[in-house]
Amino acid sequence: MRVLMLLLQKELKQISRDPSIFRILFIMPMVQLLILPLAADYEIKNINLGVVDHDHSEYSRKLTNKLISSGYFKLKDYNTSFKSALHSVELDKTDLIVEIPSQFERKLVTENESTLFVAVNAINGIKAGLGSAYIQSIISDYNQEIRLQWLGHPSFNPQPTIEISSSDWYNPHMNYKVFMVPGILVMLVTMIGSSFAANNIVREKEMGTIEQINVSPIKKFQFILGKLIPFWLLAMVVLTIGMFIARIVYNIIPLGSYFTIYLFASIYLLAILGLGLLLSTYAQTQQQSMLVSFFITMIFNLLSGLYTPIESMPVWAQIITKFNPVSYFIEVMRMVMLKGSGIHDIRYHILALLGFTTLFNTWAILNYRKRSG
Repeated sequence: MRVLMLLLQKELKQISRDPSIFRILFIMPMVQLLILPLAADYEIKNINLGVVDHDHSEYSRKLTNKLISSGYFKLKDYNTSFKSALHSVELDKTDLIVEIPSQFERKLVTENESTLFVAVNAINGIKAGLGSAYIQSIISDYNQEIRLQWLGHPSFNPQPTIEISSSDWYNPHMNYKVFMVPGILVMLVTMIGSSFAANNIVREKEMGTIEQINVSPIKKFQFILGKLIPFWLLAMVVLTIGMFIARIVYNIIPLGSYFTIYLFASIYLLAILGLGLLLSTYAQTQQQSMLVSFFITMIFNLLSGLYTPIESMPVWAQIITKFNPVSYFIEVMRMVMLKGSGIHDIRYHILALLGFTTLFNTWAILNYRKRSG
């Protein structure tokens, strides 16, 4: 125990002598947490709209005004020729075209139905998909308004309607930041933990101090714990500052217990730091360890469900996420912060992280060899 305490004291002093570590540990993640949630927003507005109106009727004008007033579309091109409107799409002036046919109003009145043509620029798949969905929803709402106008609210409605009332659970205001901030905080803590731990043993090799440790009576597990615990403490401090920013800046208050978050985070950081130390035992230079750490962390983040739902991934990718510790922490953070989940709800996630922790740290201890040269 005394040997371990001396190792911890040595590591903390070594960290405190390098001011760049504190800048990277605290300033950089906090700036990213303030900026990334504002940029990582899948809600798309100001879609450039082109309208081709062959009818020029009251109903076609009402439909155009409803599309513009929704707040999702900006009218960039109003034309009577589809060919001219398509040319605007080719010049990237518009993203979507709504073509209103001639006799649109007359068919609605006499035949109770009419057709519209919607052309979407699908180069940007996300904007195309969302824009098309917005258009369909607005047209459906417009259709319902016309039906109610025709019916005139009679005492007996010959066409019964079903009224649907919906409520959004866990994120009632559909605030995208509430969904993204917990995941981004996990990503930042992961990058800090893995990169610094991956450089730890390699730095000793490059400085030449590893030789002094090799000839000392320090045991391998004591050496690994001495390297792991200081950055575990620092990562927990970063998590705390991140939670504070989430509460003050984004007004995100966990519905669940902070104890649940910190309990899972403590296990998770042991796994990620163990992975970093494992990489450090293989690498010969800091540059090598940083590149490998960045490569693995990037894969973990992309396959974590942070930006893309895991359920939407191919089957092979969903299988890989089962071996990705980052995906477990992001899911747990969202469960606790948005749903108020407790320890019982995340018990399987805890068991999975305990497995990762045992695997990575045991591997790192066994792979570290006290050798010279």
